[in-house]
Amino acid sequence: MMKEHKKLERLMLFSEVAEHLSFTVAAEKLNISRGHLSSQIRRLEKDMQMALLIRSTRSVRLTPEGESVLNGMNKIRHDLLELERSAEQEVNKIKGRIKITAPAGFAERYLFDIFSKFKQIHPAIEFSINCSYTRFDLNRSDFDLAFRATNEPPQNMIAKLLMSYQHCCCASPTYFLQNGIPKSPTDLINHQCLKGDEQPTWAFQQGDIPTQGWLEVNDNNMLKELALSDKGIIRVAKYLVDREIVLGKLQPIFEDKMPKGSMIYIIHPQLIHQSKRLSTFLEFTRQYFNQIMTS
Repeated sequence: MMKEHKKLERLMLFSEVAEHLSFTVAAEKLNISRGHLSSQIRRLEKDMQMALLIRSTRSVRLTPEGESVLNGMNKIRHDLLELERSAEQEVNKIKGRIKITAPAGFAERYLFDIFSKFKQIHPAIEFSINCSYTRFDLNRSDFDLAFRATNEPPQNMIAKLLMSYQHCCCASPTYFLQNGIPKSPTDLINHQCLKGDEQPTWAFQQGDIPTQGWLEVNDNNMLKELALSDKGIIRVAKYLVDREIVLGKLQPIFEDKMPKGSMIYIIHPQLIHQSKRLSTFLEFTRQYFNQIMTS
């Protein structure tokens, strides 16, 4: 193997001399001494048992055998260049699976649209998403990215702020018509408040207010559907119900009494070499939310 390697190296040196028909010019371009270059070409001619160059004090010419070898080396150079280009395209190609964990409501409201738009541009991409409420450790799991609602992103991760949002209390107009509209958050104790799992109180500027209701559901999309079906009042992130509010299907209350907003971050491990598909998706997602925030 070493012998073949040295032979290929000498053939590359020969092609440089043959291209310029000058040992001096070739040596300068190769950043080696003229004497070393000359000795390597002589060794190549000896190994191949043929003269490749006709040398004189003033010029260098190719023998017919040298012409043939140069044509072959030009083809090898072309093939190597094509190989490099192919490898570069493969590295830069946006393909493969991106595995994500995110809240279900956020995925339904934003991520499925992002996935669809991104795949239109990069059709070789696939997505896998886990919408459970488990906060996976990205350093120990096989998820590439996480979208999290938090005001304290993990310090051992790269966390980029995507958007802020407020919570919203709302119900259907029919529910309020049948049960009345509460005048203050403390009146909620007299209403059917549909809550998430282990959510005995709702937060307002004045503090945590006790609520009661006939059902707890650990899925915000289900809570929204129940509210749309006139079953009670819900408290969820406003982005989950903003379209229904605009259409008049849900009616917000206490908008001026909601506490400070929360944040959505996109989180990923601190990678030394990040894949092209992830870096491209991160930038696409950032631009998507920038457009939303400025529109």
